[in-house]
Amino acid sequence: MRKTQVTAYLPNKVGALAAAAKALAAAKVNIEGISVVETADTGEVRMLVNDAHKAEKALVRAGIGYSKQAVEVVLLKDTPGSLALFASKLAKAGVDIHYVYGSTCNCNKKCLCRIVVGASDLNKVKRVMK
Repeated sequence: MRKTQVTAYLPNKVGALAAAAKALAAAKVNIEGISVVETADTGEVRMLVNDAHKAEKALVRAGIGYSKQAVEVVLLKDTPGSLALFASKLAKAGVDIHYVYGSTCNCNKKCLCRIVVGASDLNKVKRVMK
């Protein structure tokens, strides 16, 4: 499923993530997935949200820099080797994976994991999963 991811660029200081999360919450934006990568000075916060347009407006109001990217949301079985199989299929299709983040639900073996994939060819990512 193609979605729009919003990436916020935050200063690497105490309370920066809380401020961004509060801005999104005030705009009634739900964060469905998140990945935070830090450097000495900044934090890059990739977020899958329920409404990218509302998220953008909220970040602008809060004075937070951001960008947006198309990503593919993929469902995988919650079993050992699922990611290995998926990544191998992408490699065989010549897709360069830029990043992946996700989680499992941990409720039972029939659940599916949802991962967010940023890659060189999102159409191939989608085709590999069919």
